[in-house]
Amino acid sequence: MLYKLWRSFVKEILLLKRDIGGIVIIFVMPLLLIITITLIQDSTFKNLEGSKIPIIFIDNDKSEISKNIKYELESSKTFELLTHYNEKSAQDAVFSGDYQMAIVIPENLTTDLNAEIESKVKTIVSSFGLEENSDKAKLKTVKAKDIHLYFDPATNAGFKNNVMNAVNKMVFEIENKKIYKAFQDQLGTTENLEENKNLISFKEITPKKGAMETIPNSVQHNVPAWALFAIFFIVVPLSINLVKEKSQGTSVRARISPTPYFVHILGKTFTYLIICIIQFLLMVAVGIYLFPYMDLPQFDVTGKMFQLMVVTLFSGLAAIGFGVLLGTVADTQEQSAPFGATSVVVLAAIGGIWVPVFLMPEFMQTIAKFSPMNWGLNAYYDIILRNSGIGGIAKELSFLFLFYLAMVGISLIYERKQNAV
Repeated sequence: MLYKLWRSFVKEILLLKRDIGGIVIIFVMPLLLIITITLIQDSTFKNLEGSKIPIIFIDNDKSEISKNIKYELESSKTFELLTHYNEKSAQDAVFSGDYQMAIVIPENLTTDLNAEIESKVKTIVSSFGLEENSDKAKLKTVKAKDIHLYFDPATNAGFKNNVMNAVNKMVFEIENKKIYKAFQDQLGTTENLEENKNLISFKEITPKKGAMETIPNSVQHNVPAWALFAIFFIVVPLSINLVKEKSQGTSVRARISPTPYFVHILGKTFTYLIICIIQFLLMVAVGIYLFPYMDLPQFDVTGKMFQLMVVTLFSGLAAIGFGVLLGTVADTQEQSAPFGATSVVVLAAIGGIWVPVFLMPEFMQTIAKFSPMNWGLNAYYDIILRNSGIGGIAKELSFLFLFYLAMVGISLIYERKQNAV
């Protein structure tokens, strides 16, 4: 039995050697895709990770309020301030799409705000008869100041609203502090009225130590995603070879030989599993050694390689099962090749390979759960992002293995019925 299995394995290798186009599809195309797509998506993933957005900041006030606003913006994890612009050049840069926004602080903002607050506080204190020269307390009129916000016309409304709300909040807090200080000076109290703790606050609950962010970066997504795409694309050469065997009479000789048909299936399974492992290792090598030279994050597999290889094997089984079914059902290469390529692309699209599932609408996220590529991708995510072991990905592995058994089982039943006819 082992000898027959070995000869079946050798036969599959010989078939692949004669199919140069299939080898290119299996190995070269996924490498080109992973490099291209990762470079394209890197900036998008950086925005999802909270990377700082460069914005232009022009300080014409150069005093307390503008310095506070600048400090708050620099302290945030959202913005990177560019200060070497004037208002005209900032407007041109933003409207041409070079930057998303610019903030311009007007002149004398701090001076005018201090004068207005002081005048209003004196008037209020005088109305209670607490000011000696209450008849002299008059409300000083100060012209309103505008903080200019320039936005790229292509910027979405949500981003604009978030920025304006953030700036309003900063100015409001600064005004409150100044009002407290003005009342403190007028009343002559030593109590710090500024120290008023919020009754309601937000507390962020983060994962325990050892857990990682659940949103991957561009490399953490694309390396396993395109490895899965490459693995499932073996459906095309595998199904073509099965159709060739039927058209050339090889399958007839296999059926009349004393070797059970499932041995031929096992031979194909072992052959293409080795190919899947090689594909995955090539993807990992690109992530580890090539991406850092392209200013992309390095793919970290420290302590995770065994689990990743297990997911690769089970994903390979699922892909092989699908390829065997397609090759068994199809009668011609014209049927198997286009349908195989199209079905893999569709499974990749709904499974989160092209666009991550967490960016999809809720309806599509539900559909994604039925794609075997999504099962494999979730297993990779659990290992890469959450440091899960084999037990943590047991459900996904079970789904992939059951998918393989179902596909091969249907193929065997179909083959027997065809032969019976």
